[in-house]
Amino acid sequence: MADAHSNNNHVPVLFSFSVFSRPSSVPVGSGYEVLIQKFLSIYGYQIDVHRKLVLQYFSEEWGQYIDLPKGFTVSEKCRLRLVPLQMDITTLGNLSPATTVFFCCDMQERFRPAIKYFGDIISVGQRLLQGARILGIPVVVSEQYPKGLGSTVQEMDLTGAKLVFPKTKFSMVLPEVEAALAEIPGVRSVVLFGVETALDLIGRGFEVHIVADATSSRSMMDRMFALERLARTGIIVTTSESVLLQLVADKEHPKFKEIQNIIKASAPESGLLSKV
Repeated sequence: MADAHSNNNHVPVLFSFSVFSRPSSVPVGSGYEVLIQKFLSIYGYQIDVHRKLVLQYFSEEWGQYIDLPKGFTVSEKCRLRLVPLQMDITTLGNLSPATTVFFCCDMQERFRPAIKYFGDIISVGQRLLQGARILGIPVVVSEQYPKGLGSTVQEMDLTGAKLVFPKTKFSMVLPEVEAALAEIPGVRSVVLFGVETALDLIGRGFEVHIVADATSSRSMMDRMFALERLARTGIIVTTSESVLLQLVADKEHPKFKEIQNIIKASAPESGLLSKV
């Protein structure tokens, strides 16, 4: 029997988590991000977002749940479940230069007047890029429709970036980026800053760190709700200083003094302490 919420544009889906199963519906063509948000809307804080989660669907062919294949979208009635995996809490959130890549997202000239605290975001982003060069961390840079929105702002020094690519999709997870990531052995963590969404990266199994003082939106309300939403999906919301110090880990690190020079002056708070 069709779900009561279904219509011509929706598909009935059974959403299972832990011992619970609840029927609902989603629009035809819904992918990973929409499905995760649906699970969160149904089960809320029953989902421990500090654990790694795997989304699975029931395969009639195999007669059991299997991991959601890459690029999966809902096209017909199906059963989905969200499975929390055990994680070593001592490794959760840790960053290592050998397993980390930086994503600098859409820091372009035309966004300057539209994005809140854009000048501060540029300043903090430049710190991160400088730290990446010192520590030998690969940097991937996206530019949203550069023909119309311009290139990355001149203040951002992209010297040594592994990849700078144009795009029109509102995501950095495109074939050329996945190919670049495949060339970097052992990547586990993505540090994200700029103007971007991060949920596609979670769907690829990466531990995602979003740098709050180097990321913004058109309004503070959008920015704060976005950071809260991302944290609920298991993304680690952090700061630029925290990222750089985690990456050197010890004052005996050979690059510690160079990183210390970057953070010696406090980063601009970029409106995070503002009430508006």
